[in-house]
Amino acid sequence: MKKIIAIASAALLLAAACKQTPSVPATDAAGQTVDATALVTAPADTVTYDTTTFTTIEWIDPIEKELGKLVPGKEIEITWRFRNSGQLPLIIENVGATCGCTIPEKPEQPFAPGQTGTIRAKFNGSGSGFILKQVFVTANTKPSREHTLVFKAEVTDKK
Repeated sequence: MKKIIAIASAALLLAAACKQTPSVPATDAAGQTVDATALVTAPADTVTYDTTTFTTIEWIDPIEKELGKLVPGKEIEITWRFRNSGQLPLIIENVGATCGCTIPEKPEQPFAPGQTGTIRAKFNGSGSGFILKQVFVTANTKPSREHTLVFKAEVTDKK
């Protein structure tokens, strides 16, 4: 019985110790005291963008592509053509993929109004079966900055 009381007491003390707030106040770069709990609980997505520089994008190719049957280990390139359909320069800020077998290429130059461009991705998958891969594009576009490009295929055995 003494062991149970001792264990319960130790657990209670540890729980109480974990709930204590720090005794040293946090300071910002200017040396001002700030509320440390606000820093921890502040939402991460509080970045604002200058929407006056946003334009529109038109996808010339379908954003979802069906590639049919693919051979494992053979690299293929998938492309999506687009047009800057707005009045301001289009800037592709980031291009990413869902896994390491898909490597997208980000265009580096801005695209003038009316100008076309291409998002390229190389796929080199192994194994077999149905695949669905996504390429994520972030640009200075409205109504959304995020665009998801998709390709599907069936990877078949070499046999």
